[in-house]
Amino acid sequence: MSDSLRLSFHGAAGTVTGSRHLLHAGKTQVLLDAGLFQGLKKLRLRNWEDPGFEPWKIQHMLLSHTHIDHVGYLPRLAKLGLDAPVYCTPAAYELAELMLLDSAKIQEEDARHANRKGYTKHRPALPLYTAEDAQQALGLRRAQRYNQWLELDPKIKLRARFLNSGHILGSAFIEIRMEIGGREVRIVFSGDIGRHEMPLHLDPRPLPECDVLIMESTYGNRTHDPTPVIDQIREPFRVTLAGGGTILIPAFAVGRSQQMTLLLRRLMKNGELPDVPIHIDSPMAFKATRIYSRFLDRRNIDPEVYEDGRLKLFPDKVRLHRTVDESKELNNIRGPKIIISASGMLSGGRVLHHLKRLAPDPRNLLALVGYQAEGTRGRAIVDGKPSVKLHGRHVPIRCRSISIQGMSGHADGAGLLRWVASAPRPPKLAFMVHGTPKRAAALGDELRKRFPVRTFVPEIGDEFDLLSLLDGDEG
Repeated sequence: MSDSLRLSFHGAAGTVTGSRHLLHAGKTQVLLDAGLFQGLKKLRLRNWEDPGFEPWKIQHMLLSHTHIDHVGYLPRLAKLGLDAPVYCTPAAYELAELMLLDSAKIQEEDARHANRKGYTKHRPALPLYTAEDAQQALGLRRAQRYNQWLELDPKIKLRARFLNSGHILGSAFIEIRMEIGGREVRIVFSGDIGRHEMPLHLDPRPLPECDVLIMESTYGNRTHDPTPVIDQIREPFRVTLAGGGTILIPAFAVGRSQQMTLLLRRLMKNGELPDVPIHIDSPMAFKATRIYSRFLDRRNIDPEVYEDGRLKLFPDKVRLHRTVDESKELNNIRGPKIIISASGMLSGGRVLHHLKRLAPDPRNLLALVGYQAEGTRGRAIVDGKPSVKLHGRHVPIRCRSISIQGMSGHADGAGLLRWVASAPRPPKLAFMVHGTPKRAAALGDELRKRFPVRTFVPEIGDEFDLLSLLDGDEG
C-alpha cells in the first residue's frame, strides 16, 4: 500500500457538476474539490447519498475554486466527519465564506418555503446542510498563495501548488508531485480552465509538465461564439429599454455579475445604451465585488479594471439590493431598468421571484448568460419550453429571451487544447471530467489525435491504478 497510487472519481464524471476526485498516494488520501451536483433531479439526489468514500479518512483537501459545483458539498462532508485542512488560494479563502453561507441560507429558505407551501413529498423537507454546518466547514480552510509548494507527506515527498487558471477570482489548477513506486510522478488537476483575453480575469498559466492530467471537458468539442458580447446585447437591450421593459440577467454573483456590469458601463458610457438604472439584487454580488477590490493586483485581476485609480466595474446608476425588503422594492419600480440577480442557471435564489413576475410580460427580456446545465430552468428556457416550474406552479415564458454566448468563464474545446499544448511535453494519461459523456469523449479523441496520450472518460465510482497505467498496463 505504501507504493500504491490510485485515483477514484466521486463526482463530475460523466456529468459536469459535483467535482470530487480522490487521490490515494501511499497511505495519504487527498481530496480534490468537494462540489455539489446540480441540474437534473437524479443528479441533485446524489448529494444526499453516501459520497463513496469515508470523509474522516481524508488527510488533505485541495480546492480549485469556489463555484458551488466545486465547493458546495464541503459542509455536507464536514457534517459526515471530514476534519482535514482545506487548502485554497487567499482569494478563494475569502470567497468560500461568501459562497457556502449563501448556499446554506438558500437551502434552508427553500426547505422552509417548501414546507410552508406544501409542495414537497417529504414531511418535513430538510436542507442538505445548515449555516452551522457551513461554519464548521469554513473552519477547515487554510490559505495558500499561488506558486508556493505545500508539503503534504514528507515520506513520499508529496507536495502541491496552486497556479492561476484564469476562471474566476482565486481559481487555480493544482500541480501535485511525489516520489512513489521508485519514480517521481507529476499530476495536474485542471479545475476549471478560463479563457484567454477575457475582461476582468487573467489568462490561465501554462500547463506544467505532468504524467497525469485530470482535465475538465465542459465545452469538450464546442467552440464559443466569436461574436463580441457587446454586439450580441446592444440591439436587443436597446429595443427592450426603449419600450419601457425590464431586462433580467440571471448571473453568478462571483465573476459574471462583475463582468456584465463592466460591459454595461462601456455601452452606457459610449451612448449605445440609455443610462438607465441597474439594480443588482444580490447581497453576495456586492460582497464579492468588495473581495475582488481587495485582490486587485497582477497576480489575480486584469489591470484593465482600474480607471483613474478606482474600480470601474459599476456604471453610475447602480443600486445594490441587499435585504429582502430592498429586493421587494423592485416589484414597484417601473421600467426601463436592468436587474442582475443570482443564480445564473435559474436554479435558486432571488432571481426566481423576478422571473415569476417578469416572464409573463412580452415587453421584458430575459438575458441568459453562459452555460445552462441540463435540468436547470435556464436550460429549459434555452430549449424553448413554454413554461417553467417556480415554487410549485408553472409560470408561462412570454417575455423574449436571448442566450448570450462568449461570456463563459470556461475555455472552449480549442482553448482547452491550447492549454494542453502549452506544456513542455504532453501528459501520458488524461482523464476527462466535468463534461457530459459526449463532450468528454470528443475532447479525449482530439487529445489523442494531437498528442501521444492515453485518455479515459471515467464514470462515478471508477478507480484507476495510476502506476500500472503509467507502466502501460490496462489498469
